[in-house]
Amino acid sequence: MWISELKLENWRNFTKVEVHLTPRVFLIGPNASGKSNFLEAIRFLRELVIPGGGFQKAVSDRGGISKIRCLAARRRTDIGIEVALSTDDRQTLPNWRYQISFNRDKNRNPVLKKEKVWKEDTVILERPQPEDEDDPARLSQTALEQINENKNFREIADFFTTIFYFHLVPQLIRKPGYFSPSPIPDDPFGSDFLERLGQTPEKMRRSRLNKIGSALKSAVPHLKNLEWKRDDRGAPHLSGKYQHWRPRGAEQNEAEFSDGTLRLIGLLWSLFEGEGPLLLEEPELSLHPAIVRHLAPLIYRLERTRKRQVRQVIISTHSPELLSDPGIGGEETLLLIPQAGGTEVKPASSHHAIRALLESGLTVNEAALPYTEPPKSKQLSLFR
Repeated sequence: MWISELKLENWRNFTKVEVHLTPRVFLIGPNASGKSNFLEAIRFLRELVIPGGGFQKAVSDRGGISKIRCLAARRRTDIGIEVALSTDDRQTLPNWRYQISFNRDKNRNPVLKKEKVWKEDTVILERPQPEDEDDPARLSQTALEQINENKNFREIADFFTTIFYFHLVPQLIRKPGYFSPSPIPDDPFGSDFLERLGQTPEKMRRSRLNKIGSALKSAVPHLKNLEWKRDDRGAPHLSGKYQHWRPRGAEQNEAEFSDGTLRLIGLLWSLFEGEGPLLLEEPELSLHPAIVRHLAPLIYRLERTRKRQVRQVIISTHSPELLSDPGIGGEETLLLIPQAGGTEVKPASSHHAIRALLESGLTVNEAALPYTEPPKSKQLSLFR
């Protein structure tokens, strides 16, 4: 199952967004246009249902309603997210649709304004209900996050838990204890990355690392193999053996790996891990352009060789090299264009001039990326 449609209202950069999503999506736009906040809306849905999460915590972790609400919001100030979930891109109706709308009460606490669930075209939940009116405290929680309330649509909650955002920070892998006393479970920035590898069944871990090691040989000079192990103190490590003039080569661990090597290892591992939508933020960081040029076809190929259902991958990027792949279509690419009333989001293929360029054989990099350039970016060269 994948997210086939996303609607946002007054969420961060966006006053109103309504877009169809494909199994593979590329988000492009200038800095501060809302690419990260677009992904953040999908992460929010996950945090509604994971253990230790819930509606109140998801809002609090983002700084509260005032930090989430779009600055351009005027008459209508409720914040809303709605998604359609499908299993086939040829469906006329999605399998499920979930909607949540919220604001804050007089005490500035988050409160639900609306929660609605459809199964195909049948509404099976709509809040507020009479019980909510009698007991307003009920509106401090979603029905989705409560096991005794979500029985008829638990499939949605289960799906949201599989959403996976990954934006590995190499420094957190090298020195996790420097930034936090202990690894943060399920950390999208990688402080628990090495432990997650260790918790993977050994046979599966070795298989994945062998595949990743084989891929890395084309990107990292002299790398022979890659393995996971614990040191004498029980701390986990990634170890790579490098071939050089010494007969037995030399060994390095994550402390000596370059940022690019660590990011590439993390990216490749994330493609093997999980089943739900994978949210990747600027995967090109720290990588050589020659490597970035092959990321899109690599991701496409790996996702289609999975034994399980192909997962959705949503990528934010600024990279001309990544978008130079001729296999990326205009319908897969979403343009984020900042406006005075909030950022607009639309498929590149809906833009007449871009569509004409794509149909003439140009890539998304050549046809669409120039439309995302800040109009006054050249003035930076005049800065003193």
